[in-house]
Order: sequence, then structure tokens, then C-alpha cells
Amino acid sequence: MKLFEDLKWRGLVDNITSPELEEKLNEDSITFYIGTDPSADSLHIGHFSSLLVAKRLKLGGHNPIILVGGATGLIGDPKPNTERPMIAKETLEYNYKKMSKQIDDLFGFDIVNNYDWSKDINFIDYLRDYGKFFPVPYMLAKDTVKSRLEVGITYTEFSYMIMQALDFLWLLENKNCTLQIGGSDQWGNITAGVELIRKKLGKDSYGMTMPLITKADGTKFGKSESGTVWLDKKKTSPYEMYQFLLNTEDVKVIEYLKKLTLLSKDEIEKEEISLKNEPHKRSAQNKLAETVVEFLHGSDELEKAKKIIECLFQNKINELSKDEILIGFSGVPSFEFNKNDSLLDTLVSSEIASSKREAREFIQNGSITVNGEKVTDLEAINNSLIIHGEIMIIRKGKKNYYIGKLI
Repeated sequence: MKLFEDLKWRGLVDNITSPELEEKLNEDSITFYIGTDPSADSLHIGHFSSLLVAKRLKLGGHNPIILVGGATGLIGDPKPNTERPMIAKETLEYNYKKMSKQIDDLFGFDIVNNYDWSKDINFIDYLRDYGKFFPVPYMLAKDTVKSRLEVGITYTEFSYMIMQALDFLWLLENKNCTLQIGGSDQWGNITAGVELIRKKLGKDSYGMTMPLITKADGTKFGKSESGTVWLDKKKTSPYEMYQFLLNTEDVKVIEYLKKLTLLSKDEIEKEEISLKNEPHKRSAQNKLAETVVEFLHGSDELEKAKKIIECLFQNKINELSKDEILIGFSGVPSFEFNKNDSLLDTLVSSEIASSKREAREFIQNGSITVNGEKVTDLEAINNSLIIHGEIMIIRKGKKNYYIGKLI
């Protein structure tokens, strides 16, 4: 299967500016760029899909450039309903360094910062050399602007598309970059760059957008119960990422396999058959979680994540190290306990039970486990209920976990 056909099969093509692009991707070797603003100090799982598109094109013989927008990040791409908060220059510089290192470590792509060529453009030159190529009706017709007209848009945000168009122009002139790729919400900004290049230089350039990845209910993909799923393992552990992907809905898992992995068509179609015939095995979800976590964090971190999941599933909490327990239970309610308190007192003080009477009923009914074991002693907390000298994991019922720390 040729490259462009593979991208379409994976659902990674939303729109292109010219039919010629299909042939260029299949037959030529071109330089292209994907941009992102350093609005946080880590990439998230949504960025991963875009960067993986760049990886696919690189494997197909093309040359990727990743633009991390130190200049555009100071302005902020217009949100649909409200203005983005301004980010301090020092914060943006810190975020740029962190993001750039992540991209380099994961992919080894050429990385550029649009602040380098934007910082020396004075206001008069900006208006004369670039602003004159953008008729106001043309800018008002862009979806990113149109959606904001009712609630209001500042001139700063209004100018964002000119800055992004300027980036495309600079990259074409200095790095022979002829293609810009972005999410479907970037179509207006991308086509503005294509138009600027045509009007100012008389040259052809191309744009391609990718559909935004969503969950089954149409909401944005990449949010877990604890928040954004980050690529930085200090912000989202490999276990948390594995668990997030393992919980993928059946109706979306094949789509995610296509967009978030480099698995072949044959491999993905095998998972599709398994999903149809044996959905209870969740083979596709396991394959998704394993493939993504191994790509991002390596085989050792993948095995650690799988060990935590296996021990938790089999109630073998005592087999986990202290660090593994803290990772596995990082998102559950926590409490402090005193070794001299009874288990009944601990259940009440931690608000696991509302009263000693209720706590006693929970224990007698077998609803309480400590560190994976059912308890029958209503009074003492002895050493057998404490692991690693300071931790106690209580489960109420089948799913409600709590992590306790000795004081």
C-alpha cells in the first residue's frame, strides 16, 4: 500500500489543499513541518498522534521538521469560545526546552523555534511585508476567526494566522519546506500560509489536515479521570498510560490502533477479527496499551506496568515494591492511620465507613480487604496489615480502593 493510501486507511487525512499532494507523498521526497506551541512543559497523547504521522512520512522517505512555537506561543491560537491566557516568557522558554528534548529523545526530528526568525521583525515591516497580503474579509471567513466574532476576538489573536503563515513562508525559503500538516482545526491557518507563499513568491506549497481524535461521545481524546495523559512519565506514569489505553472503548480501539501505532494493516485487521469474535479477551486494547507504552517508555517500563496490573488484578499487592504500590494507587483516596488504632477506628477516621457499626458490618460481610486479604479481626492493626513498614491498602467492595500511610 502506498503512503497516501495508508494514511487514508488509518483515517489520518481530513483535507488536502491540492490533489497533487497525493502523488508527491507517494513518489517524491519532500520536506514538511508540523507545529505545536509550548503551552505546557510536556507533550500529551494528542501530540503523539501528530508526531507519529511525521514518523510515518519519514519512514516513507520524507524529511520532517517540528516547529515548537516560541513566538506563536506568546500569542496563543484562538480558542473557539474564549481568549487563551497569556503565558510568561520565562515559562514559555522553559516549556520549549522540555518539549524539544522530549521530541528529540523520542523521534530525533529536526526542531525549530519560530521565535528565532520572528523576534527581529519590526511592526512596520510586519504590516508592509506580510499584512498587506491578507484581506480582512478573507481572514474573517476563516473558521477559527468566525467562531469568535460573536463573543469577541482581540487583534492579537486575529493576527495569529499571519504569524503561522509567516512561519510556513520562512521554512520554505530557508529549508525548502513545501508541506504543512496539522489538525483539522488548523485548516484556516494552513491555507493562509499556502496563500501567502503563492502571493509573495509565486510558488506552490501544500497543506494537509488530520481529523482530531475523539472518544466515542465526541469529546476530546487524551483525558483520564486524573487529567491530561502526558508523555512525561513523571506526570503520567507508564502504568497510568497503560491503564488509560486498556480502558479504550470497543468502538474506538481499532481507530486508535490505526492512528497511535505503527502496526501493519494485517496486524490491525487480526485485532479487528479478535474484537468481533472474542471481545471479552480485550486483545485489541492490550495490543494498543503495550505498543504505545513500549514505544514511549521502553520495554522495561512496559513490564513494570504489566506487573502492577497483574498483581492488582490477582490481589497480590504484597508482591509489589513500595514505588510500584504508590504508582498503582496514585489516583485513589488517601488517608493516614495510627498503628495503635483499631481497624474499626481506622475505617471511620478515613471515612471509608460512616460509623463503627457500619465498619463492623463491612468486615463481617467480607466487604473489606487489607492488602488483598480479607480481614476478620475487628480491633488491632498489627504488622501483618502493614506493608513496607508504612503502607496499608484497603478495598471496600469490589472497586473502591484507599491507600493509607502510617503516621
